[in-house]
Parts: sequence; structure tokens; C-alpha cells
Amino acid sequence: MIKRLFDIIFSVIGIIILFPLFLFLGLLILFGSGSPVFYKQKRVGKNFTEFHLVKFRTMVTGSDGKGLITVGDNDRRITSEGIFFRKFKLDELPQLFNILLGDMSFVGPRPEVKKYVDLYNEEQKKVLGIKPGLTDFASLEYFNESEILATYPDPEEAYREIIMPAKLKLNLLYTRKQNIFVDIRIILKTMGRVLKK
Repeated sequence: MIKRLFDIIFSVIGIIILFPLFLFLGLLILFGSGSPVFYKQKRVGKNFTEFHLVKFRTMVTGSDGKGLITVGDNDRRITSEGIFFRKFKLDELPQLFNILLGDMSFVGPRPEVKKYVDLYNEEQKKVLGIKPGLTDFASLEYFNESEILATYPDPEEAYREIIMPAKLKLNLLYTRKQNIFVDIRIILKTMGRVLKK
């Protein structure tokens, strides 16, 4: 209850304060690579419920058909403004609306696409017992995930076999340790990482 109240209050505050930034970023996308401004993708949330995660579009339209994994800033599917957005995690800001709607929380395991959720074993599926979030232990550990994947000859295989299992271990750790104080610490560390960029 406290967590949901926290999510509602701070998502509303965030949307109001950042609204001018939303407009500015939207115009950057429109003038840089055209419409649509937003990118929606089906993700799996709490109790295997699917929802549409919303981001600012940072890739050329139709990029999904060429794979779900992005590899570094040299991925040709990423738009020129998209490189800037991704560096500072600005593309994630529209997820404040997902939080307000109750699909997500500020802190929780990052929601995954069904293609990868279908690969989870029974233990890993426990991460779907709580709401997904903007950030958690795994998000901090793999803050530069696309750059890490760029070092592998087969990024898709590396994600499935190495990165995803490691992230899920951290996700499971969060499910056991979660409380408001842990959440605040994770939020502050995430903000610190972004500002450090």
C-alpha cells in the first residue's frame, strides 16, 4: 500500500515537473526522425499480465523485426537523437505513465518481452510475483548493458545465456529484500549513475 502510494504521488509529481521536457524531447524526435514520438512494446508484468511499456522512440520504425537486442551506440537502427536519449536514459521517462496506471513501480525487476520470459525456469518465474519497475539491483549492475553486449560475437546468445540469468539472480535478490528504504536507496543510486553520465 505504501509503495503504491509512493508510486502514484511521485509519478504525478514527475509528470507535472517534466512535462516541458517531454514536449521538448518529443519535438526533437519529430524534427529528427519524424513520427511516431513514442514506442510501445508488449512486456510481461506481475502475474504474467502483459501490458504496453511506453518509451520515447530511439530507433527507426520497424526495428523490432531485425531483433530485440540493441548493441552499443553503433547499432544502425538507433536514430541520431536516440543515441543521446539512451545515454542519459531519457527514453525511459514516459514509463512514469506506466507507473501511474499501475503497470509498473519505480523499483522492481525490469519487465521483459514474452520471447525471453518463455525461457525462464520455475525459480526465475518468481520475479513475476511483483510489479516490474524502472530500476532495481540488476539495472544498476547492467547500467551499460548494450555496451557490454557489443563485446560479444553473438549478442543475442550472450543475452540469453549470460546476461539474462545474471540479471534474474539480482531480480530474485530484490524480491527477497524489497522495502521502502531499499527502494529509495536504489532510486538514489540510479539517479547518481545518470547524473554521472
